Amino acid sequence: MLGTVGQHSNIGRNFTCRCGSCKAIRWLKPRYKIRPLVEGDISEMQQLFRSTVLNVNLRDYTNEEVMDWASCGDDVAHWKDLLSQNCYIGAFDERDRMAGFSSMNKKGYLHSMFVHKDMQGKGVATQLLEEVEKMAVAYGVTEITSEVSLTARPFFERKGYKVVKSQKCRANKLMLTNFVMRKCIL
Repeated sequence: MLGTVGQHSNIGRNFTCRCGSCKAIRWLKPRYKIRPLVEGDISEMQQLFRSTVLNVNLRDYTNEEVMDWASCGDDVAHWKDLLSQNCYIGAFDERDRMAGFSSMNKKGYLHSMFVHKDMQGKGVATQLLEEVEKMAVAYGVTEITSEVSLTARPFFERKGYKVVKSQKCRANKLMLTNFVMRKCIL
């Protein structure tokens, strides 16, 4: 059972066993509520996207590059188009605030994976990736492809994705380096 250590069950909380018979204590990462995203979520998606790009991706891209990239999220019509072409899911914390979002389409293309700047390293991306990989399996695809930033590349490599090629892609006005990555899932 998840969260069970020895004879003690304490799902979702860290604890210290006092019985003396427990050999291991697990530190459990919080699980987030996952739900499909709809047009009513666009404003929150835009804010999360912009904040993440401007703060997290700044460690791998120049200020000019992140400003250009962040501007790609300004157009609501573009978000509506993305929602119509991809299945977007969001991860929400206990206060129902969006911690991150990702997407998958029926061809196995993972279009988006963004985690709030304050939620980095807390299991959000891992949970989102598990969910979109389940979607890909349900769609019957045998491999997932994505175009991944310099910042996200190490995460995807740890999850079994391989670099197919490095490329330059247009954000808005500037060409930014990213990587086509692939993972076989069946």
